[in-house]
Amino acid sequence: MIKRLRHEWKQLVEAARSLDRQTVFVLTTCIVFVILQQTLGSRRFFRTELSELFAEDWRGLLSWGWWFAVQGVTGFVLPAGALLLLFRRRPAEIGLGLGDWKLASVLALLYLPLVTVGTWVLSDGTEFQAQYPHYQPAALDWKFFLIYEALFLFYWVGWEYLWRGFVLFGTAHTFGLYAIFVQTVPFALLHLNKPLPEALLSIVGGIALGALVWRCRSFWIAVPLHAAQMLILDFWCSLRIRTGVSGIGFGALADLLSAWWGG
Repeated sequence: MIKRLRHEWKQLVEAARSLDRQTVFVLTTCIVFVILQQTLGSRRFFRTELSELFAEDWRGLLSWGWWFAVQGVTGFVLPAGALLLLFRRRPAEIGLGLGDWKLASVLALLYLPLVTVGTWVLSDGTEFQAQYPHYQPAALDWKFFLIYEALFLFYWVGWEYLWRGFVLFGTAHTFGLYAIFVQTVPFALLHLNKPLPEALLSIVGGIALGALVWRCRSFWIAVPLHAAQMLILDFWCSLRIRTGVSGIGFGALADLLSAWWGG
């Protein structure tokens, strides 16, 4: 029995030594970063531990700002810092360079009209209007809307880098192109509480964004794309909530814009 255990231990040690340290670190710590975001970065944590430090009128908005800021730290600052400092990677190696920014810009311009139309259609659903904007008072007050969307940018930098930077480029030397699909799995699973169409589209979106970032060799392209997508969806939902206009045709769009400007 002892001989058998020694043999098993030896095999375990040899297997552990054969593992790529960076890949193991990335796939393990990305889970830790998500846990930290979901606990210390939660709005509940802000309400129970920090809200008393701020004026009551701003606590709701700042609870979302806290969530966005912690995502920026756990999704971007810590992961990027780990690859740069612990593994001595160059910025361009881990998706922090500009990459092929010309191609990225062209693709972004082609994508935005599709996003505008797609989010217009999705915003007609009551389940989307119930979720977007996440901070509901932003739908009725443009001041809060603009502040909320500006704070949201911290979230997108952290959210995109964690998957399209840290996991994608941090494991690329091990998985090659399969890293695109590796980063898609947790990304899509974190959409489980979203409306079903959005949850399913997150699989397609995760693969598409991963492939785009891989081709352009920079995660930055994903930030404005995802941020614009959410901004436009929030905008359409806010207008529908304000005006009560439903429908997806040109007539509905005309009625919505007319009601908005007229109001």
